[in-house]
Amino acid sequence: MLEDAQSLWHELCGLIHDHFRLAALETQRAGKSLVDMIVAGIMVAVLLISAWLGLLTAAVLKLVAHGMVASSAILLAVAFNLLLSLILFGVIRRKSRYLQFPATLRNLQPMPSGRRDTEKT
Repeated sequence: MLEDAQSLWHELCGLIHDHFRLAALETQRAGKSLVDMIVAGIMVAVLLISAWLGLLTAAVLKLVAHGMVASSAILLAVAFNLLLSLILFGVIRRKSRYLQFPATLRNLQPMPSGRRDTEKT
């Protein structure tokens, strides 16, 4: 009986250790994701500001010179900046799911009663 209690105690300690290790790993992953999101957000902000300035520049050049060459080139740069902004927005959306600790939450949920019955046999 004492051996069973000790075995159960060691199993419980191992389980607690595994939960803390998982939480630590997910905290590390969430921290890295947060840094990636902040960097991508800053890049999106810079690109959107440059796109706005590019649109203004294109409009001014169009009005002043009535030429298509310079303004078309600037509009192409604006389109590229907007496309890159959309890509970085996608990076932010993908990284944001790791901030919710999905594996830890899934691991801490109680087992449904149907699974407990099948594991005993």
